[in-house]
Amino acid sequence: MGDKLKKLIQAYEELEKKMVDPAVVSDPKEYARIAKEHASQAELVAKAREYLTALDDIEVAKEMLHEESDPEEKAMLQEDIAANEAKLPELESEIKIMLIPGDPNDEKDTIVEIRGAAGGDEAAIFAGDLYKMYERFAASKGWKIEVFSSSPSEAGGFKTIEFKVTGDKVYSVMKYESGVHRVQRVPKTESQGRIQTSTATVVVLPEAEDIDIQIAAEDLRIDTYCASGPGGQGVNTTYSAVRITHLPTNTVVQSQDQRSQIQNREVCMQMLRARLYEMELEKQQAEQGATRLSQIGHGNRSEKIRTYNQPQDRVTDHRIGFNGTYNGVLLGDTLQSVIDALAAAERAEKLAQAV
Repeated sequence: MGDKLKKLIQAYEELEKKMVDPAVVSDPKEYARIAKEHASQAELVAKAREYLTALDDIEVAKEMLHEESDPEEKAMLQEDIAANEAKLPELESEIKIMLIPGDPNDEKDTIVEIRGAAGGDEAAIFAGDLYKMYERFAASKGWKIEVFSSSPSEAGGFKTIEFKVTGDKVYSVMKYESGVHRVQRVPKTESQGRIQTSTATVVVLPEAEDIDIQIAAEDLRIDTYCASGPGGQGVNTTYSAVRITHLPTNTVVQSQDQRSQIQNREVCMQMLRARLYEMELEKQQAEQGATRLSQIGHGNRSEKIRTYNQPQDRVTDHRIGFNGTYNGVLLGDTLQSVIDALAAAERAEKLAQAV
């Protein structure tokens, strides 16, 4: 491992040289790319240097121990050797995890869709509760949420809602939320106090840029129609709502919540790029005949990942058996602890597969 780490440090130092190269500094795009790569390697390089320093200190101490005759000095050198040797296993484990290539989408913003599933009105109310949970969670992390499209339910909540979350490494956190969420509680409309089970699906997509997905204009059918529901004087009088169909894949996206047809069209294109990007990733994996290194962070949209049980004040994430409190998680206060546990389980799985 020592030689590999030395090469890694050398490559990092080359990046530092490039960052002060006038030719790079004068090119904002190239400078930003190199600075981002440099920043992403900083923690790994720090650990690599710590590991190599410990090895060097052990070697020097052993040489000195061989030549030393004073008992006290020998004891001190032996303590130094033991302390540095004790560091190595943990450092090695941390470095191995860092050396595993990360998900290239982790740095991206996300597009999230929440859809009420089984349970009628209660499923829509639960979908609304999940949206509020993510709204509070995003606010606590300094992220921004922008609603793209929504279909409110008369009973409350949403039949479906799509929104964008922007901020620092959003997808690296939100990806753990994809899948089927189940709630067990007494609905507000239930007069006899019976517990009902309802579900909502959450789909988390990494935002795709133009460079990720190229969409030909001739592959699109764009329809406009009158918006319905809240929206001001223009509702039902102007054709501001937009529906775009990607003909080769028959993928349909629509938006009516923005103020103008141009804004709704841009929202539709963002959602379409994200969906086509997801399809392309799945296609590549199928062609390679390989599954993702870890499935923990990528819940299938048909897979039940979490149950929110109100009577027992418990939330259980079925992927890792993690338990939290109903109000703590659904209010967004302790959602991070669930995600931290999922991330830790994913790291352990990656390490086990890398050994």
